Amino acid sequence: QVQLVESGGGLVQAGGSLRLSCAASGSIFSIDAMGWYRQAPGKQRELVATISSGISTRYADSVKGRFTISRDNAKNTVYLQMNSLKPEDTAVYYCRGYSQSDYRNNYWGQGTQVTVSS
Repeated sequence: QVQLVESGGGLVQAGGSLRLSCAASGSIFSIDAMGWYRQAPGKQRELVATISSGISTRYADSVKGRFTISRDNAKNTVYLQMNSLKPEDTAVYYCRGYSQSDYRNNYWGQGTQVTVSS
């Protein structure tokens, strides 16, 4: 099992910045990629950004150029730096840890609320 704990959410004005953190613990060897997803009220959960153990990254088109995902392997932590935030970025943000080769290894954090006011 892998435990994921997110932090860093909050309320920010449009144009502002936030940095989310996700600390992983437990059987970390079973996962080789981590990512951030978000779910707004009444909408499906969607991918925001992912990063593999090889530092390969992927972003949703809606956040490219504004968000940056990174990881600190020594701390087993992944970050999401969010700049130029927009009201449409308002959502619960979830951290995911998973194996790219074994679908059974798939873990989620409890989520952290990000609210962007106009």
